[in-house]
Amino acid sequence: MKYAFIEATCTEYKIRLMCRLLGVHPSGFYAWRHQPESNRSKEDKRLLGLIKESFEASQGIYGSKRVFCDLREVGESCGVHRVARIMRENGIAALRGYRKHRYKYHKPAKAAPNRLSQQFEMHSPDEAWVTDITYIRTLQGWLYLAVVLDLFSRKVIGWSMKSTLAKEIVLDAILMAVWRRKPTKPVIIHSDQGSQYSSDEWKRFCEQHQLQASMSRRGNCYDNAVAESFFSSLKKERIRNHVYHTRDKARADIFDYIEVFYNRARRHSHLNGMSPEAFEEVWRKQG
Repeated sequence: MKYAFIEATCTEYKIRLMCRLLGVHPSGFYAWRHQPESNRSKEDKRLLGLIKESFEASQGIYGSKRVFCDLREVGESCGVHRVARIMRENGIAALRGYRKHRYKYHKPAKAAPNRLSQQFEMHSPDEAWVTDITYIRTLQGWLYLAVVLDLFSRKVIGWSMKSTLAKEIVLDAILMAVWRRKPTKPVIIHSDQGSQYSSDEWKRFCEQHQLQASMSRRGNCYDNAVAESFFSSLKKERIRNHVYHTRDKARADIFDYIEVFYNRARRHSHLNGMSPEAFEEVWRKQG
């Protein structure tokens, strides 16, 4: 840093004077000035360009581990610690998550038994799905989002967005999931005890499509942690960076997040750094 300062001010002050004041020898400064950039420094600069591309493509949500996976995928052989160092030195940091809430346990569910019991590890697609609802603020008012995720791949297989919390929002989401997946055997569908999931229409739909309803105890959403995690990622990685003037603007952006980024491109540590669609494709090829 001293040599760089001398270089920057050498047109205003004599070099020997600056060296004496800063306690360095002139020969050291001249050697620094003529020394070519090291190969490692050049390689770090090249990697920085690739790191920035990966980081920007993720819209600022990837940390060093996911960026490292992107670099490995295109044939780079650098280590994850080197990626972390370059990101740290250049002020490239992923968005942080939200603080987790604690939930109290209450009486068991009566509407449907808890068939899931926090068993999130599935060996194949369409063994168990989870569903939940969240809300998004717009200048026109609230927009509500219902999703259905497959626990095997964490893929969003069904979703619906509406301006009210009427029961149709969850029926449309589960209808999309059934239409897309066309399950041939019974599937557990886990939810909370919201009125939408306790309606007669929901129960009849589940019975007609071999869906085995499962519910958590009231006030306990640990069994729905996967859906909550998705909502947290959605709000952290996309929604909190936007002010939606209309519900239509919010719908378009959330559609892009789910169908273009999350399902197809977003890397999951739970899936060995793969996206949900890539994880399912590997499973199909192995099967």
